[in-house]
Amino acid sequence: MTAPPVPTPSNPAKPPASPTSQSPVRQQLAELAVAPRGSMQGYSRERFPHWTQQGGHCDTRETVLKRAGQGVTTEKNCKVRTGTWTSPYDGGTWTAPSDVDVDHMVPLGQAWVSGARSWTTERRREFANDLVRPQLFAVTDNVNQEKSDKAPDQWKPPSVAFWCTYATDWVTVKHYYGLTVTDAEKAALASMLDRCG
Repeated sequence: MTAPPVPTPSNPAKPPASPTSQSPVRQQLAELAVAPRGSMQGYSRERFPHWTQQGGHCDTRETVLKRAGQGVTTEKNCKVRTGTWTSPYDGGTWTAPSDVDVDHMVPLGQAWVSGARSWTTERRREFANDLVRPQLFAVTDNVNQEKSDKAPDQWKPPSVAFWCTYATDWVTVKHYYGLTVTDAEKAALASMLDRCG
């Protein structure tokens, strides 16, 4: 297995900014296959090996906390000690790493029911540790727990101002990985994209 690239100043492993124009993401949304939501049978988080090593003793979670926070300090083994994080889902600001979850934009369970059930373990590992697509965010822990494995027709971020970005990023990830959407999910995403400037 080829090791993922190590984040460096020239390769910061930050997700690309959401496009300012609606047209590319609208096109991607139109290209997503529509299918009924599948079964959770056989699902477990362990089917998606996550928080793998990213180099420099840092795993995926620690890498996201470092890139998303301000004034982050770490121990020699890369464990994050302090910093300040602002959750895009609700605008909450936190200074303890324990108050912050690293959330998968498209949750692992949601991926499972929309196509990942048939993937190889290696493909699921890539999905669960993707530092390139807008898939991993540092967010308020209890808000992330409310989201759980829900799609946008079942849950939306409390911060309405983030809905455009949320829908854009959701579509970007699902499109890249060839995951399906339901009719209700697609309608919810289209409605959220209407908030884009």
